Amino acid sequence: MNFLNLLKKRESIRKYLDKKVEREKIEACLEAARLAPSACNSQPWRFIIVDDDDLTKKVGKATYSKFIPFNRFADAVPAFAVIVAQNRNLSSKFGGMVKDIPYHFIDIGIAAEHFCLQAVEEGLGTCMMGWFNEKEIKKLLEIPQKERIALIIAMGYHENQGPREKIRKDINSIRSYNKY
Repeated sequence: MNFLNLLKKRESIRKYLDKKVEREKIEACLEAARLAPSACNSQPWRFIIVDDDDLTKKVGKATYSKFIPFNRFADAVPAFAVIVAQNRNLSSKFGGMVKDIPYHFIDIGIAAEHFCLQAVEEGLGTCMMGWFNEKEIKKLLEIPQKERIALIIAMGYHENQGPREKIRKDINSIRSYNKY
């Protein structure tokens, strides 16, 4: 697929079919994420794939509450990729502290988008979620308390109705050459 067409096709999907995602397709997405660049080649991520039916329901419920209704769609997600931040590369960590920029989170975002783009190529939909009950998900997935969950990606098959009309800023409002 042409790269710009792939980008146009990638969107956040919040309604999934009741169909298991084949592990071969998940592995292809993980390989795409593994190939992502990172500051000082730190690769500050660990992906936990949740595809067990009971566990996906529990993780889904831990992404919203009665006070925070976002992510209610997660009750019916066939699989999740839970990304744990692993900021252990001293060069990247030091550089991030000096510049006051959390490079490891930028790197995780790049890897997550690689994962999502490969999912499109595999015929899957995804939705990145930044809102979730971290404490509950750590307990469910036996993630050590000292670790941080950076992001969760919902994934699965969806009714392919073509990409929605995307509202994007005009190119002239986001670009300049040589000066601000």
